[in-house]
Amino acid sequence: MYTSSLDLLVDELRQKTAQTQLGGGQKKIDDQHRKGKLTARERIAYLTDDDRPFVEIGLFAGEGMYAEHGGCPSAGVVAGIGYVSGRQCVIVANDATVKAGAWFPVTAKKNLRAQEIAMENRLPIIYLVDSAGVYLPLQDEVFADKEHFGRTFRNNAMMSSMGILQVAAIMGSCVAGGAYLPIMSDEALIVEGTGSIFLAGPYLVKASVGEDVDAETLGGASTHCEISGVTDNKYPDDPSCLDAIKRIFDKLGHTETAGFDRATPAPPAKAPEDIYQLLPVDRVKPYDMLELIERLVDKSEFDEYKPLYGKSLLCGYARIDGWAVGIVANQRKVVKAKGRTGQAPEMQMGGVIYGDAADKAARFIMNCNQKRIPLVFLQDVTGFMVGSRSEQGGIIKDGAKMVNAMANSVVPKFTVVIGNSYGAGNYAMCGKAYDPRLMLAWPTAQMAVMSGASAAKTLVQIQVATMKAKGQPLAPDEEQALLQKITDQYNAQLSPYYAASRLWVDAVIDPLQTRQTLSEGIAAANHAPITRPFNVGVIQT
Repeated sequence: MYTSSLDLLVDELRQKTAQTQLGGGQKKIDDQHRKGKLTARERIAYLTDDDRPFVEIGLFAGEGMYAEHGGCPSAGVVAGIGYVSGRQCVIVANDATVKAGAWFPVTAKKNLRAQEIAMENRLPIIYLVDSAGVYLPLQDEVFADKEHFGRTFRNNAMMSSMGILQVAAIMGSCVAGGAYLPIMSDEALIVEGTGSIFLAGPYLVKASVGEDVDAETLGGASTHCEISGVTDNKYPDDPSCLDAIKRIFDKLGHTETAGFDRATPAPPAKAPEDIYQLLPVDRVKPYDMLELIERLVDKSEFDEYKPLYGKSLLCGYARIDGWAVGIVANQRKVVKAKGRTGQAPEMQMGGVIYGDAADKAARFIMNCNQKRIPLVFLQDVTGFMVGSRSEQGGIIKDGAKMVNAMANSVVPKFTVVIGNSYGAGNYAMCGKAYDPRLMLAWPTAQMAVMSGASAAKTLVQIQVATMKAKGQPLAPDEEQALLQKITDQYNAQLSPYYAASRLWVDAVIDPLQTRQTLSEGIAAANHAPITRPFNVGVIQT
């Protein structure tokens, strides 16, 4: 059986996934079990419906970071979108196998991203709390800034005012400022014997006021359910506490939806597995993006918008798992654009956005907003076209028009980085800065200001010129060694896992998971009615 290079990348993804899901390792997992506790992933598996998917967010957050502190797999927290008693929701579970669930800087970023997803999509959120609080050696990077630990509690308050249900289960330690998260939720449950919540633990109480008190008396289940009234109810073990959450969700009222259209789902007519052979791993090689689209959409039906104009971008309507979507995708094969009268036809390079394509995409995006159709961006882009012909043709204003329409869209946007995601092309195709509801990457994705080869050559030229100005010119072999070193460093930063570790993307996925992941994202977005009118303001013409 033929195995493509993409097969190998997907296999690497599976291996990295399995390793990361072990959290702090088997020994730490066994320690949890000896304490009578489920792990974060076991709690989520028990809580969520068996027949519905759990879309994990930020699995690779923290990947390769904090090596001097022993690492922080998955940022020490498991988060995602799942179903509890048939109701879609966001779930956040501290992983006590990783530094006792302590908050690293990336942990705060991941928790805030989970809350952002709940707020954008008006989804209920469940917190399964088991955390030692801020990781003190890095407290200066997680405590005081706007997007640090404290923002979590600000979001608690904001979600409460928005009418978004928050349910917290205290299933382990809950200390100091972290104590506010469950108690600012609508319902706070606690597990007897293992759950505890207090502003200051026994050691700090002893040091501060000289009082000797054990953790259970200070902040255990009996104290807070029978004396302080801080928590609502106590349960003998993890499963019974999680069962209580299921009962809460079983009785939730229903709210207004955005009304996005969904027909009966149908699989693609063309085999999705063909993507493994159709997509070259070499990011320079051309391919026909239309062939990939036809393996992602229902019945392989794609109603293309202005197919003969602006051909370096594909725009059109389709359905993904029944949901109506508008797709904007970079065409990666060379196309020919007809010239105006007196001008020769222009051969347009794949993956580059030309003025006519940007103009088409802007109009298409505005049409999707008019029709209340969610937008899906498929990125494999090296940037906008440069040169005198493009500048004189108004590439800047055409690009500005596209960015304006995309940035001001009121319909939900979803982005999949299939290949390249460079420079201003990342922005125009709805990069992270433009609030996609989900930003996903295939294992072939590369994100940076420019390609590794271009960046390395530029950086080497700068260093060679600097050394020459100092009277220290480099020999050819030294220059080549420097080029290789910079290329290797830059290429490491192009990896989709580098992007995922910093939450520039929400997940790295197997291409065959794309349909289901996008479907769940649109289902989540459908919980949030569109209340803001679409207005692009002053647009370039």
